[in-house]
Amino acid sequence: MADEGVQEFENVESGASLTYPAAAGSIRKGAHIVIKGRPCKVLEMTTSKTGKHGHAKCHFTAVDIFTGKKCEMLESSTHNCDVPNVNRAEYTLLDISDDGFVSLMEDSGETKDDLSLPSGTEDLDALAVTLKEDFEEGKDLIITVLSAMNQEMIIASREAK
Repeated sequence: MADEGVQEFENVESGASLTYPAAAGSIRKGAHIVIKGRPCKVLEMTTSKTGKHGHAKCHFTAVDIFTGKKCEMLESSTHNCDVPNVNRAEYTLLDISDDGFVSLMEDSGETKDDLSLPSGTEDLDALAVTLKEDFEEGKDLIITVLSAMNQEMIIASREAK
């Protein structure tokens, strides 16, 4: 018992949560919500009237922000739903490797080498082709990266001014 008062921490994190709670009735079209453990963007939200047992229901139709799959959820309007912390960041494109990984530079000068070219849907495949073509032409590109719930994906690019 010589180590009384000593605390050991198993893992180190920034302390930021992946999600935060919000009342289902306050979530609107265009907002984000977690459905079946996936971050989604709400396409449509309808609310039913208060029923025999006293609670209105919210019906959410949403699309997964990373895979593009459609999801639906029904929740009581007074219950809390998880809302993902979604962030957008812009990076300068440094290189595209042969295996499809990109090398990006943050504003601070740090490099980020853990992202691959976007794929999975027609739009994302077209974005990957455009990125490769523009990079090979020697254009300076700014890449927009969307991150939520420990996932990141390239969603857009534009030419640097």
